[in-house]
Amino acid sequence: MGRWVGTMKTAYLNDRQIRPTEYRSWSDAVRRFERREEDRKTVDGWKEHIERHGLRKPIKLGISARYPEDVYVGNGHHRAVALMELGVREFPFYWYWISYSSVRMETGPFPHKQTGL
Repeated sequence: MGRWVGTMKTAYLNDRQIRPTEYRSWSDAVRRFERREEDRKTVDGWKEHIERHGLRKPIKLGISARYPEDVYVGNGHHRAVALMELGVREFPFYWYWISYSSVRMETGPFPHKQTGL
């Protein structure tokens, strides 16, 4: 069985519900992407792709096994910023548990309710 893929509201990509793993906040990620030419090109490339084809490559979300209310973008920060800048309402995602000793990709539905996580 393959990994489970669902859709989620882009509005949940915020500093309370789904946070970035590599940055202190989404505004920090945006500022970095604006300052670094390579990052800006990547975001702009995703925006162009999304406008033409939609987002087909799911964003990877991680959930802490220790703190299950903590949900992070594990892969897809540039895509997430592109979605936010374009005002896209939903995005595809898959998810995994983050534990002390391993990361386990999941094949079942996301455990949080889609409204308010």
